[in-house]
Amino acid sequence: MRDVAIVAFAQSHCVRDAGARNEVELIMPVLGEVYKQAGIESAQDVDFTCSGSCDYQQGAAFAFVAGVDALGAVPPIKESHVEMDAAWALYESWLKIQAGEAESALLYGFGKSSPGELPIVLSQQLDPYYLAPLWVDTIAFAAMQARVMLEQGLISEADMAEVVARSRRNALSNPHAQLSGEFSVDQLLAEPQYESPLRRHDCCPISDGACAMVICTVEKAKEWGKPYAVIKGIDHRIETHHIGSRDLTRSVSTEQAAEAAGVANGAVDIAELYAPFSHQEIILKQALKLGDDTTINPSGGVLAGNLMMASGLSRIGEVAMRLIAGEGKRGVAHATSGPCLQQNLVTVLEAQ
Repeated sequence: MRDVAIVAFAQSHCVRDAGARNEVELIMPVLGEVYKQAGIESAQDVDFTCSGSCDYQQGAAFAFVAGVDALGAVPPIKESHVEMDAAWALYESWLKIQAGEAESALLYGFGKSSPGELPIVLSQQLDPYYLAPLWVDTIAFAAMQARVMLEQGLISEADMAEVVARSRRNALSNPHAQLSGEFSVDQLLAEPQYESPLRRHDCCPISDGACAMVICTVEKAKEWGKPYAVIKGIDHRIETHHIGSRDLTRSVSTEQAAEAAGVANGAVDIAELYAPFSHQEIILKQALKLGDDTTINPSGGVLAGNLMMASGLSRIGEVAMRLIAGEGKRGVAHATSGPCLQQNLVTVLEAQ
């Protein structure tokens, strides 16, 4: 396998409602920032471009095509799209480089969730025969998962509140965060339940925004003269969409992806986990076998701001930028898609 370098990453602020701004207006600022970081002028300067988004969020067919306008219409480029979080656009681009079809790639993800009811929209990810017709939303499924864990004695409500308190505290140093602050566990537990046993703070907020990244071969990164972090392993796995056939207290697909990516091959200094609900961070920490010496979600994670279709790539970018800044030598980033951590992608990165 060829080592692939991450040389640039940028993300927008997580905002509850981007107002009249369209996809192009969300994407262009982050593209301009990664061009500047990588020392390139436009998408013409890379071999491949891939994006991640979901048309259901805007409620219009081929809404993602409008986002391509941010790249410029001419001359033509090699471009692809995944109807997934942009972390999977990274995976496709990584494969292009592994196959020798590209030396560099630009990838971006964007989502404008504010126009609709995101928990209901995401119910369309469910099994189309038995579950989707019931319109069970993502919060209800997460509440069911949390309830199973509580009744089995695997977690407590205080454990969930501790995750939220740390997320909000870490987010104080993140200028892109939507939610931040100093809260005690007792303060959080005093809040009313929203969808039992979840409180509102146990659920990630709805956010609008975008992020972008430039990756390339290590040789290209050296040619550009840019600092970089290296992708040493990446893998993703999926579990059945039949919720009743899964052990919701574990994330087997994360365990499998972590093993294939080589998480256990060294100490992990930093981990960014895509945990849309507080109890899911606990599940992921166990699946990845992360110890107390690992700093988890120093950005605040998605409980501080959730750019749907971009936050998975942001987890990878957050780790990469911290490694480049010298905050650690080895990190792990995680992305997820589907209800109750159905599909999971794990990336191992190292500083150079």
